[in-house]
Amino acid sequence: MHRAPADLVFTGGPVHTADAAHTRATTVAVTGERITAVGHDEVRALIGPRTEVVDLAGRLLIPGFQDAHVHPVTAGQELARCDLTGAGDAAATVAAVRAYADGHPDREWITGGGWSMEAFDRGAPTRQQLDTVVPDRPAYLVNRDHHGAWVNSRALALAGITARTPDPADGRIERDERGEPTGLLQEGAMDLVARHTPRSTPADRLAGLLRAQRLLHAHGITAWQDAIIGEYGSMDDVSDAYLTADRDGSLTARVTGALWWDRERGSEQIPELLARRSELSGRNFRAGTVKIMQDGVAETGTAALLAPYLDACGCATANSGTSFVDPAALCRYVTELDALGFQTHFHALGDRAVREALDAVEAARAANGNTDTRPHLAHLQIVHPDDIPRFRALGATANIQPLWAAHEPQMDELTIPFLGDERAALQYPFAALLHSGATVAAGSDWPVSSADPLHGIHTAVNRVAPGGDGPVFLPGQRISLTDALTAYTAGSAYVNHLDDTGGIRAGALADLVVLDRDPYAAPAEEIARTRVLGTYVGGRRVHGE
Repeated sequence: MHRAPADLVFTGGPVHTADAAHTRATTVAVTGERITAVGHDEVRALIGPRTEVVDLAGRLLIPGFQDAHVHPVTAGQELARCDLTGAGDAAATVAAVRAYADGHPDREWITGGGWSMEAFDRGAPTRQQLDTVVPDRPAYLVNRDHHGAWVNSRALALAGITARTPDPADGRIERDERGEPTGLLQEGAMDLVARHTPRSTPADRLAGLLRAQRLLHAHGITAWQDAIIGEYGSMDDVSDAYLTADRDGSLTARVTGALWWDRERGSEQIPELLARRSELSGRNFRAGTVKIMQDGVAETGTAALLAPYLDACGCATANSGTSFVDPAALCRYVTELDALGFQTHFHALGDRAVREALDAVEAARAANGNTDTRPHLAHLQIVHPDDIPRFRALGATANIQPLWAAHEPQMDELTIPFLGDERAALQYPFAALLHSGATVAAGSDWPVSSADPLHGIHTAVNRVAPGGDGPVFLPGQRISLTDALTAYTAGSAYVNHLDDTGGIRAGALADLVVLDRDPYAAPAEEIARTRVLGTYVGGRRVHGE
């Protein structure tokens, strides 16, 4: 039977289909928003007089990347504020703050962030360092992982924080030997100052989203899961930006929103989450996920561990980190959410938090059966070996952030010494999870780390960061290029319930990316050199010429 010509045909290069039964092709046809044929020269018969033909010229065509854990609106807004992500040491960080403050004399507050803990002695900048460059206005600057904030003396005074101010239940005010606040606020203590900072406007949030979307599309990302939708501490709810962009057609990505679980409340918030799920259901944006932050981060001693952290001398301390939600209550909440069809998205770094999250999924499975809610656990810095087989058994997806699985000062100086060698060897067990049969998805946690999936893939394969030449970080946990690509495509598509994406097959949505080379044809050490030339969502080019 004669078939009508396609609207778009990619030909002349390798095609990585992400289909185990049909791994490679050379030509792909698209009509409307869907792929209509995948094969070789026979597909070229669908080229008509009006067909747009993309000559791959030996370059690789892959499914669109999907980021399973990212904060684009926040990141996009931070790009317009005091951006410290490029500062390598304390002097450069302080100089960048000075330059921003001098360039924005009209700003009531100096806000932004992205500073690295390893840039400062013991990972802790001080208010005095900020006071030297911003003496006249309050300053509030979050660190790279967004679990700590650096503030100056004006900000502390405005918030009324003194030596007598108690630590909040879910955070810590760092103090000097006299008990005075040093200017570093951890976790829930951040909100003591953040609540006084200027609020973003709807226009700010929309601009941040669109700024971020351009960057994500340039990295080949066609869909993502926004890991916080709702008010978190003093962070504004960004859902209005998504609704506006979805309604006016400027949201070209496919976005799943993870509704924030207020850890100060319990099941009484579930009716509100149901109402929000109904409200936030559009064409390219829907919010059917609930995000539960179960612990903090290892560098600040707030990741929840099964055994205590060590001190600088290698002796056990009294601190095993923080479980933000009571584990027994967590089981009840997740069971109720699962019964209502919500996906749960856990922040779980420490081995105790991972176990608590898996226990909650197990409770939900026992009560509700194996529903298609697709729970996933993000970060997974330390996973006890006994818990690795549970991912497959429970149908819980491992949501990895590969860029963190490498030697760097934050790992070598602020993490490994306080975990000890035996526990440090359990970090980021990508290969073990895959070998156990777990489904693996991948994300960046941008702006915590780079949004570039190719940099994440490079690190997952090599266990060395792009541009790094140091020792391999736990080489037994390296994974293959195919497994890493699959995590960023089919794996994240599964987490996002986007079942007609994540692969190149007839009938699937034409969410596609053209790379500038075929990374399979070069050494693994060169993966990070790969660049995105073109990004397509539903057959429409959203990046590239």
